[in-house]
Amino acid sequence: MSRLIVNADDFGLTAGVNRAIVELHAAGVLTSASLMARAAATREAIEVARATPSLGLGCHVVLADGEPVLPAGQIPSLIDRGTGQFLPTLSAFLLRLFAGAIRSSHIEAEAAAQMAFLQSMGLKLDHFDTHKHLHMFPAALSPLLRASRAAGIHAVRNPFEPEWAVRATGGASWPRRVQVRALRGLAPYFRRRSAEQGFSTTHGTIAVVGTGALNASTVRALLAHLPAGTWELVTHPGYNDADLARIRTRLHAARDVERNALGAIREFPALKLVSFADL
Repeated sequence: MSRLIVNADDFGLTAGVNRAIVELHAAGVLTSASLMARAAATREAIEVARATPSLGLGCHVVLADGEPVLPAGQIPSLIDRGTGQFLPTLSAFLLRLFAGAIRSSHIEAEAAAQMAFLQSMGLKLDHFDTHKHLHMFPAALSPLLRASRAAGIHAVRNPFEPEWAVRATGGASWPRRVQVRALRGLAPYFRRRSAEQGFSTTHGTIAVVGTGALNASTVRALLAHLPAGTWELVTHPGYNDADLARIRTRLHAARDVERNALGAIREFPALKLVSFADL
């Protein structure tokens, strides 16, 4: 049997993203969302989540390209000194991480603070994942697992996309395909470390390579090839409105495309839709 978690990332980014998530969940094609603790529409997203208990909810831990929960002085290795915010790009974060300049205790403390903030708002978190999939890197994974375990959260996104899904995804650029395939070499460590710490996860995540190019035909192709097991379809729906235009992201027009594309899930009635709480 095939089970699918349909998860929307960036819950709280803008009111338009929040609106899309609620609409898709009400339509029966989205089961889960990952909430950012510090974003422009986080407070609204918290109210939406409280009013929608059937929506699975995770902490979308942000360690780059965003605002920390903790004061910058408590986590200096994560902070851009010029702005007092997180480092602005994935590459800047990874350069510092691979140089050994980011302290694992700072990752753990900030992740714990983000999870604790959301839980303090009365939200029940059933998993965590990370902005830009940073938990796929071993130096970031271990402190994140520690923080999550301490918070009572025992499920995590498996951020690695299988080859069958990469092949089924049309429209993705070849550099993105090369990147996803190369990073798959980190998957054995992720599976081993997560299991050692008692975490549940899926068999893999699909549409990672298709981020920014996930249209209805790609959704159909992925679901037509979906093997037995439990998988996660990672999505980024929203409305490409004035609020989103003010956000630094490569996903503007793609938000509308993904929002409309997810309706294709209804064409697969035999597929069992679940959330991380069902793992």
